[in-house]
Parts: sequence; C-alpha cells; structure tokens
Amino acid sequence: MGILIKPVITEKITSQGEKYNRYAFMVDRNANKLQIKDAIEASYDVTVESVNTMVCGGKRKMRYTKTGIIEGKTKTYKKAVITLSEGDMIDFYSNI
Repeated sequence: MGILIKPVITEKITSQGEKYNRYAFMVDRNANKLQIKDAIEASYDVTVESVNTMVCGGKRKMRYTKTGIIEGKTKTYKKAVITLSEGDMIDFYSNI
C-alpha cells in the first residue's frame, strides 16, 4: 500500500469520474505506471484500462506574520489519473 498515498477528490475529477470513468490518486514519486496499475487493481478489485501520470511541482508561498515575512514551499507530488474499463467503478464514499 506504499504506492497509493490518497485519492484526489476535486470537482473536476468527480465530473470526469461520472463521464469518462476516470479517478485520480496521489502516488509515490518513484512508482511507475505498471506498479500504479497493479496497486489500484489489488486495492479496489477493478480493471484499469490506462494510467496517466504527472509530477506537480511545489509552489512558493509567503505568509505575513507579526514577526515578519515567512517564506516556504509546498511539496512536490506525483498524481496518477486512472481510466477504468467499462462497468467498473470506485466508490470513495462507502466508508463514511
């Protein structure tokens, strides 16, 4: 379970899930597409049709506080968009 970090639940991905049967996950940066495909199929018992990955770079952030300006950077992460075969579905909300 070290490959999959967490699912990405946004408005855009939710609409793509309904239309095109696509889901997004934050994954380990060293994982390749075959490892991601195997992890999804083992975890959710579905058939993965395709895997698209992207590395999202961290953004610079500034905060103004009483003691001065604090500068930092958010983490860089890898995101995988999974397309499932027809008839398969992942329900993230069943555990709530």
